[in-house]
Amino acid sequence: MEQSIDAQTSGENGRTSIIDVEKLTRVFDNKLRAVDSISFKVYEGEIFGFLGPNGAGKTTTIKMLTTLLKPTSGDAVICGHDLRKSPQQVRWSVGVVPQEYTADEDMTGIENIMLFANLYGIPKEIGRKRADELLALVELQDASGRKVSTYSGGMRRRLELACGLVNHPRVLFLDEPTLGLDVQTRTAVWRYIRLLKEEYRMTLFVTTHYLEEADGLCDRVGIIDNGKIVRIGTTSELKASVGGDAIELGIKEKDVDLTSLISGVDKVISVRKEDDHYRIKADMGEETAPAIMDAVRSAGYHVDRISLTKPTLDEVYLEFTGHKLRDEESGNQHVMAQQRTVRRARA
Repeated sequence: MEQSIDAQTSGENGRTSIIDVEKLTRVFDNKLRAVDSISFKVYEGEIFGFLGPNGAGKTTTIKMLTTLLKPTSGDAVICGHDLRKSPQQVRWSVGVVPQEYTADEDMTGIENIMLFANLYGIPKEIGRKRADELLALVELQDASGRKVSTYSGGMRRRLELACGLVNHPRVLFLDEPTLGLDVQTRTAVWRYIRLLKEEYRMTLFVTTHYLEEADGLCDRVGIIDNGKIVRIGTTSELKASVGGDAIELGIKEKDVDLTSLISGVDKVISVRKEDDHYRIKADMGEETAPAIMDAVRSAGYHVDRISLTKPTLDEVYLEFTGHKLRDEESGNQHVMAQQRTVRRARA
């Protein structure tokens, strides 16, 4: 599978951007701002992760960038093509693996890929050759003649990946590619994603709400919450931006506020009281945690629990959004669609 890489706009550190998004917005029913004036760049050859809970705006963003949904406002340039002025050229340049399974269950694996090739106007002989190559890539050649209804969830996801690659895209969008898959199958999908980057120099845009997926797979991560991008960077940069180790402290005496006392301990950066515990950021947490305990005990209070963690993406998400990454309330239609995907993945 050959990839032609054409130079585009020069990005930071000499990198070339392949996706440029400026103030992209989508409003539904004149009131629901699903995506709220987001701006970012994706650099050629990287795996860019879009991390956020359900309802954060991830899928809406992908639908706009792949021309399935018109933006309310804002602009984007993808593979050198203006999203608004040249939507057909954008469609030719990208591939999409949607969150829901789209393969026809009554057709075989190779028939599904050939159908996608036909939709792209690829001649039959070329389409057949590509189908054979892609089935080998995702290790489905032995199941190519079987109906998709007999496939496991992992096999279906791999077939969807092959279908998304039939037009040899420069950018592949993957919307929650491992949703509902078991750990072993999820790891296999990650392997295919890395293969596309390393061997085919492809750019991949991956949405996820799995912290370990973003941390272990992506070169850079954009955190999105309530339709807004709150932070972008490598996972190392994001963790460093939190500043210090995280200490969680519980005190038996619930009717007192020890914020000032804890803040006075050497190397404590910040203290936040949350319900029945304190969230503390501190340098050299291994030394600072015992010092905090000594200060609390010296003041006549009692520690009932304490924990120390190094910065994680979960801490980063909490720092910049004010809450932990979780599945938030979303529309019934979205929830039902996701449940269908999970059921079919586990079939």
